[in-house]
Amino acid sequence: MYILVYVDDILLLGNNPDMIDNVMKQLATTFRIRDLGLPRFFLGVEAIYTEGALLLSQRRYIAELLKKAGMGTCKDVSTPMAYNTAVTSDSPLLDDPTAYRRLVGSLMYLLITRPDLSFAVNRLCQFMHKPTEEHWVSLKRVLRYVQGTQHLGLRLTPAPTPVVHAFSDSDWAGCSTDRKSTAGYAVFLGPNLVSWVSQKQRMVARSSTEAEYKALADVAAEVTWIESLLRELGLQSQTVPVLWCDNLRATYLCSNPVFHARTKHVEVDYHFVRDRVSTGQLKVNFVSTHDQLADIFTKPLATKRYCDLRFKLGVVPCPPSA
Repeated sequence: MYILVYVDDILLLGNNPDMIDNVMKQLATTFRIRDLGLPRFFLGVEAIYTEGALLLSQRRYIAELLKKAGMGTCKDVSTPMAYNTAVTSDSPLLDDPTAYRRLVGSLMYLLITRPDLSFAVNRLCQFMHKPTEEHWVSLKRVLRYVQGTQHLGLRLTPAPTPVVHAFSDSDWAGCSTDRKSTAGYAVFLGPNLVSWVSQKQRMVARSSTEAEYKALADVAAEVTWIESLLRELGLQSQTVPVLWCDNLRATYLCSNPVFHARTKHVEVDYHFVRDRVSTGQLKVNFVSTHDQLADIFTKPLATKRYCDLRFKLGVVPCPPSA
């Protein structure tokens, strides 16, 4: 049995109903508790049960967010960021950045069930200290996208075996301000997306290979932690996790013990992934750019490409609430 506690909200999970009832009775002898049955809402996240799947949605939270922003009836857009449009710091600063910071902070909580917003929110977060009028326009576009997609949620389905695999990608020197690369990854447990990140790398990469290799190191650390968690939960997989990367040189670097001239300056901690590959604890395979699911975390995309990747990540329409 597992107990998830957040202040006075508790989830009980187990494979023995009698044991769950017994723990509930023991808790009731010390605390005032109510058994609400199957989880419906937990910390603003709605659980929707359908045949063969569980959908996690934050549509009530979205409605409150849009109302707070005064954009409950705004015209929607198909993507959170315009394709091939960079966010810069050239326009005038906002007179009062409070509203910008508050709304971006609210969007960050929405990432619990909406991985499709990760790149846009990450980009907006980079200008929290000095937001400009252009950043405010970009924020409003994200809210317009949220307004038109508030019916979407994250789908989770049963998996026969706990097979872990991940996609890693990087947009080399994608930031026009400091030329740092944006990296992203998506980690799956069976068909379910369980972890995702979109973040700017700490240092400027001298090549696309270096940027992709650093991104692989980050996702290798995340997969290692997820495997450790699964072992603790008694769900250890019998297969080696596979990392999918769309840069051939980066995949070769993971298995080649020779330090090439173009990568010998790379910090030692990034070679963590090579160590895991050499001991057989990870596999790094090549995937075509077309099939790279982490592409959505590293750059703005055209509408069709964006919607295709969003669906493959498991972000799908939710049925109406009962």
